[in-house]
Amino acid sequence: MIASRLLPLVTCLAAFAAMTTPPAAAQGRYPAQYVDGDQPGYVPSEAEEELPPEFKRTTVFYRTTEPPGTIIVSTSERFLYVVQGNGRALRYGIGVGREGFQWQGLLKISRKQEWPDWTPPPEMIQRQPYLPRFMAGGPGNPMGARALYLGSTVYRIHGTNQPQTIGTAVSSGCFRLVNADIIDLYDRIPVGTKVVVRQKPQI
Repeated sequence: MIASRLLPLVTCLAAFAAMTTPPAAAQGRYPAQYVDGDQPGYVPSEAEEELPPEFKRTTVFYRTTEPPGTIIVSTSERFLYVVQGNGRALRYGIGVGREGFQWQGLLKISRKQEWPDWTPPPEMIQRQPYLPRFMAGGPGNPMGARALYLGSTVYRIHGTNQPQTIGTAVSSGCFRLVNADIIDLYDRIPVGTKVVVRQKPQI
């Protein structure tokens, strides 16, 4: 009799657990606690560094009035363009800031750094108090292989040790590329380069 009364309760609890447990795909491939999409110390494999075809570096037709050499970041598209002239641009797949951390504006590359150190800003530490206060540059560093600093802001265009976040919106406002792409971009772009950050594609 007791068992028969408990059965509906057990069934109800099981159904509730199934409803509240997020599917594996929704959890992503990095631990859920890393809300900024960073996992310090993790070194991705070559297979993980391989991007889906739509986010691989490629030359595309691109209409703009910006001069060759200009970087244009399209947050909504998840692409970074380097204007080449003659209606073309070199396009890179990127990860962008999550909701509430996206922005737009006009800046210049103020500094470049190979294998940059990582010092999470106080705001990030407040959100994720378990993060290191400082991490030297290297393969497991969330800043990746290279960094291009944007004006006097805290924002950067940089590499990542979380390649699966390319094409997503998880960061605190920086723009990330896989290491092979940020190295390629770093070698093309001098200090002083104009950077246009747009929320929506230009019509």
